[in-house]
Amino acid sequence: MRTETELLSSLWPERYAPAELPSLAAGAAPPAGPYDADIIILTMGRQNATLAAIDSAMRQQGVTAHITVLDQGSPPEMRRECIRLFEGCAQIGYYIAPKNLGVAGGRNFLTGLGHGEVIVAIDNDAVFADAFVTLDALRRFAEAPLLGAIAFRILDETGEALDEHSWGYPAALRAQAAGRFLTTTFIGAGHAILRAAWEQAGGYDENFFFTWEEYDFALRAIAAGWHIEYCGDLSVLHRLEQEARVRWQGGRTQLYVRNRLHISRKWGAGWLALAPRLAGYLVKGALNGSFMDAARGIAAAARMDESGRRDMPPAMRRYMWEHEARHRGSFLRWLGPELLGKKSDQPARGAPIRRAEAGRASG
Repeated sequence: MRTETELLSSLWPERYAPAELPSLAAGAAPPAGPYDADIIILTMGRQNATLAAIDSAMRQQGVTAHITVLDQGSPPEMRRECIRLFEGCAQIGYYIAPKNLGVAGGRNFLTGLGHGEVIVAIDNDAVFADAFVTLDALRRFAEAPLLGAIAFRILDETGEALDEHSWGYPAALRAQAAGRFLTTTFIGAGHAILRAAWEQAGGYDENFFFTWEEYDFALRAIAAGWHIEYCGDLSVLHRLEQEARVRWQGGRTQLYVRNRLHISRKWGAGWLALAPRLAGYLVKGALNGSFMDAARGIAAAARMDESGRRDMPPAMRRYMWEHEARHRGSFLRWLGPELLGKKSDQPARGAPIRRAEAGRASG
């Protein structure tokens, strides 16, 4: 059996030096034996919110789960408190990263540590809406062999309304927020991925670092024959942390624009076809005081490695039309919300998942 150091090094054999790899600071690594789910949480500050997210994960019932937390830059006092709280706790592994690996790299790291059949992720400013979200996600995967990922409904912190900032689906589907529909992405604040789909799609592209990494992963999973489903009956409560939101008045605009354009380029879109989107981003940037950030994002997209470009297979094109494009409508319909600063934007079969044996019994 590999040592922990060998395991950590194997996750990034070339990308990071050993001194740059996260280390286990408290708790325990995932168990060697079988279990249902890995619940993963990234954190960088927000001590009270992070502890609430972890407590929420620990209260999930009816499943065997290991919780893994990656701290990518919290204040020393928060790290000391987490080490104190989780020391000797077998259900949690608290890792500290010497450098920020980004959302994509951080989630890849946490997922690579475990081997649960399902990977459940929540943001560190979110909590599960009830104690059975993970169990219900496992059941949903068991019912649908082609289901590769589940998008949870993201509610505000009161649990009484949608977090409108986290609605990443066509506006036409907004009325179905409490229901279910097939889609082409999921929101990072709360979701679940079947490990078989994760492995086949290749995890997140770490070059994205932050923003659009879920959509990029979802497209690769769809290309491999998996489905993505929004399940409005599975929810998390998401606290509105303004300082961590993607805003157009800041440097994150560059990543937002770069990554979205890179996704289009990955799937065969030419620059001429992307001209309306480029214009939309520049106009939106100008209206929000971040024109140069948008322009730098376009330039950065043009410099990204495009050696892996490919056309969408016919089945993927049909899926994308049916579950995204036809709901979004014309480019002008997309551009309006963009300019106003609103958010627009024989197949492979998975191995059957082992059903959770425990029912909805308390304790």
